[in-house]
Amino acid sequence: SRSTLIRGAVLASMGGPVTCVSKVELRVSCKALLDRDTLNKSDPCVIIMVQAQGQWTEVRTEVIKSNLHPVFAKVFMVDYYFEEVQKLRFEVYDIHGTHSIGTRDDDFLGGVECTLGQVSCYVINHMLLVTMWRNWMEFNFIVNQCIHLLDTIVAQKKMVKPLLLKYGKYAAKSTITVHAEEISGNNGYLELSFCAKKLDDKDLFSKSDPFLEIYRMNDDGTEQLVHRTEVIKNNLNPVWEPFKVSLISLCSCDEDRKLKCLVWDYDSRGKHDFIGEFYATFRDMQKISSGIKVSWDCVNPKYKQKKRNYKNSGVVILSDLKLHRVYSFLDYIMGGCQIHFTVAIDFTASNGDPRNSCSLHYINPYQPNEYLKALIAVGEICQDYDSDKRFSALGFGARIPPNYEVSHDFAINFNPEDDECEEIQGVVEAYQNCLPKIQLYGPTNVSPIISRIAKLAAGEGTIKDASRYHILLILTDGVVTDMADTREAIVRASYQPLSIIIVGVGNADFTDMQILDGDDGVLRSPKGEPVLRDIVQFVPFRDFKTASPAALAKCVLAEVPKQVVEYYSHRAISPMSPGRGPSPPALSPLTSIPTE
Repeated sequence: SRSTLIRGAVLASMGGPVTCVSKVELRVSCKALLDRDTLNKSDPCVIIMVQAQGQWTEVRTEVIKSNLHPVFAKVFMVDYYFEEVQKLRFEVYDIHGTHSIGTRDDDFLGGVECTLGQVSCYVINHMLLVTMWRNWMEFNFIVNQCIHLLDTIVAQKKMVKPLLLKYGKYAAKSTITVHAEEISGNNGYLELSFCAKKLDDKDLFSKSDPFLEIYRMNDDGTEQLVHRTEVIKNNLNPVWEPFKVSLISLCSCDEDRKLKCLVWDYDSRGKHDFIGEFYATFRDMQKISSGIKVSWDCVNPKYKQKKRNYKNSGVVILSDLKLHRVYSFLDYIMGGCQIHFTVAIDFTASNGDPRNSCSLHYINPYQPNEYLKALIAVGEICQDYDSDKRFSALGFGARIPPNYEVSHDFAINFNPEDDECEEIQGVVEAYQNCLPKIQLYGPTNVSPIISRIAKLAAGEGTIKDASRYHILLILTDGVVTDMADTREAIVRASYQPLSIIIVGVGNADFTDMQILDGDDGVLRSPKGEPVLRDIVQFVPFRDFKTASPAALAKCVLAEVPKQVVEYYSHRAISPMSPGRGPSPPALSPLTSIPTE
């Protein structure tokens, strides 16, 4: 029903177990850095450490040669969780040649700590979205107004802080500036390709080494670096690599915002020679879609003033422009995408005799066992996204009636024609009724169930709309026995609308299970074929024994929204319009492009 989808959307927007976070772009620049080199200036690079969901990740900028006032081109996309304090640390180093960042004090140019909240504006659209869903049924007309308002909101802020050396000592007058832009409202991204013809030759013994910089002109008169291309060596007719940039970054979703574009001849000492400049707008660029050639004279103002017959210092050409729509998990859910939930339960003998209180399958009249805790915590969230509230419940690793042959793929309600149960409570009851009728056996083979659900998803994957996505929850007490077949099955399943969650129950050594989770590297089949996309999340239940059910659900479901978006994006399938089928692929007007 629509009301349950809305409830799920509210949970997501409020930072609940399925968190639809905002995206924040971070850009970094520095001023007055310490000069650590004897014969030249420092070659700075910034390491950025980000804490999110309790995990630290490290990324770094490019190295800028011989520059004490670097403006770094690399953009960092960070998930913004309103309900969390997300720590950031920026460390600036002087890089020597091609060596990695050193540990010596004279390599360290300064650092600073802050939180993402200090460099990001309050997520206004987060609050509006919650209000919108809460009032959907009673005040439908308000929704349209909220959507329109959301389309126009872009939070933008910058933070300037002095850099500190060890023991709290200031690094002279060195500062770091962090620009933050929330990718909210209507947004997509562009893939742009530029080339140039007949650029001025600035070198005596060779040709120029040109690169292009694009700056966005802000309302306050400042300039924000959007992109810096690679350097093309010894070439007056360079063809730069295509690059991607969000519409927010390029022009703040304003088609007529000025873009200042500069062409330079690269110098390894940092003293780049200016070739020329031109001004463009996104509206100008879009003419290429109509078959109109889009190019600009690259002009050096000094030459234009001094030389009477001066025309230009070359021509820069936009050779290609691709505008991509970017959708969110919420876009697909509100478009009517149904999440079909399947649970697969491990009934191997290693769980222990269910009649024994030490068994992981022991039915305690006073509290649920670990299997039930995990099932209920995850299932109660997933049921908000499934309108019919019927869930497939399967088992593996047991001898089942009437012949008591081992099965690694059976319905726990013993109805092979209809393995679905009514709501999560129905799954719980089927599980409890099943235990006395089966004999726990083995081994722990999960590939048959993965292949079965993948085949089911494949049939629906042939449909060219975003109407149905599958989640397979596997509850197991031990390491998978058929690891090779499981890896093969996961690689095949990565091409289908399917996510796999594995929850390890009990105290077994689950080290090998991390192989199936793509977080530590790309999972490959035994033949070496990589997964198309990461679809597996593994979580040991023991890490959440003292935590709330919501904490477990939040962890195991954290990657599902991204996996849903990745699947439909790869298939170029847009969300359906509620009640009207797939959304049109049109990309204009600009204000119709949703955010990621």
